[in-house]
Amino acid sequence: MVRIVSLLPSATEIVGALGLTEALVGVSHECDYPPAVQRLPRLTRSLLPEGATPAEIDALVVRALHEHRALYALDLDLLERLRPDLILTQELCAVCAVAYDEVLRAARRLRGGGGQPTIVSLEPQTIDDILESIRVVAQSAGVPERAEPVVAGLRQRLERVRARTASLTARPRVLVLEWPDPPYVGGHWVPEMVLLAGGTNVPLQQERLGRPSVRVTWETLQAQDPDLIVIAPCGYHLAQAVAAGHDLARRPEWAALRAVQAGEVWAVDANSYFSRPGPRVVDGVELLAAIIATRPPTVGQPPRAQRLPPVGAPSATPTG
Repeated sequence: MVRIVSLLPSATEIVGALGLTEALVGVSHECDYPPAVQRLPRLTRSLLPEGATPAEIDALVVRALHEHRALYALDLDLLERLRPDLILTQELCAVCAVAYDEVLRAARRLRGGGGQPTIVSLEPQTIDDILESIRVVAQSAGVPERAEPVVAGLRQRLERVRARTASLTARPRVLVLEWPDPPYVGGHWVPEMVLLAGGTNVPLQQERLGRPSVRVTWETLQAQDPDLIVIAPCGYHLAQAVAAGHDLARRPEWAALRAVQAGEVWAVDANSYFSRPGPRVVDGVELLAAIIATRPPTVGQPPRAQRLPPVGAPSATPTG
C-alpha cells in the first residue's frame, strides 16, 4: 500500500473518506479527523505563541509574511524516517499550512537519500474544486475508482439541500465572519455555501466567491447590513467561536449592527465545517441551511452551532 503523509487537515479528511486512513504514516499537527489519525506522528508545529488573541495572531501573521518568515516548522528528520511515497500539501494559503517551497525542499532532500516521493498540491477555491480534490487524491494514491462513490454521495447531499431551499421566498442577507479582529469577510467556497443553504451573500462577500477572504474596516462591515451573521473564525472550533462572539459583543461597532441587536448571530464549528476544503464542507452547508431555517428566535438551535444573545441579553450556554 502507498505510504501517505498529509500536511493538510482537509487532505487527511479526504484520505479518510476514500478509506485510505491505514495508508497514512504521518500528518500535520492540525489533523484531527477522522479520529484514527490522532495517533499518527506529527510532522509540523505552529510557530505562533499559544494563547494569543485574534488581533495578536493577525499582527504576527502579517509581520511573518512581510518578512518572509515561516509560520510552521516541518520535522525533516521524521519525514525521512517515515519514507512517504505521496505527500499531500497546498500552496493556496501561506497561513494555513507549511509553505509549499519548504515541502519542495524537503522532497529534494528525500530524493537525495534515495526516496522518490510524489508531491500533490491541492488548491480548491470552490465546492466543485473540493470535489475534484477527492478525485486527485484517489488518482495519486492509485485508487481512482474510490473517488466517484464519495463525490456522488456528497453531490446528492448538496442537491437535497438545494431542493429544500429552492422555494424559499425570504432569503436572509448572510455575512460569514472568517476572522473577528480585525474583521475578515468569508471567501473561496464560503459564499457558495451560503447560496446553497438558502441565503444571499452581502455584496462584499458575494464578490469573494472563488477568491480569498478579505479584511475590512468596521465601517465597511456595518455598510453591508447583514440580516444574519455567522461567526466562523478560520481554525476555531465551536467553543472558541462562541468566545470570539462574546469578545465582539464588547465592541460598540459590533453592537451597532442590526443583526447583533436582533440576536441573529450564530457561532459555528468553523474548523470542522467551514475552514477546511474537504468533505465536511457539505456538513457545513447542511448546518448553514439549518441555521437559516431556524432563524425565528423561538426555534431551537441546530447541533454544532450556537445562537448568541442579542446585545444586553443574558449569556447562552455553549452546546454542540
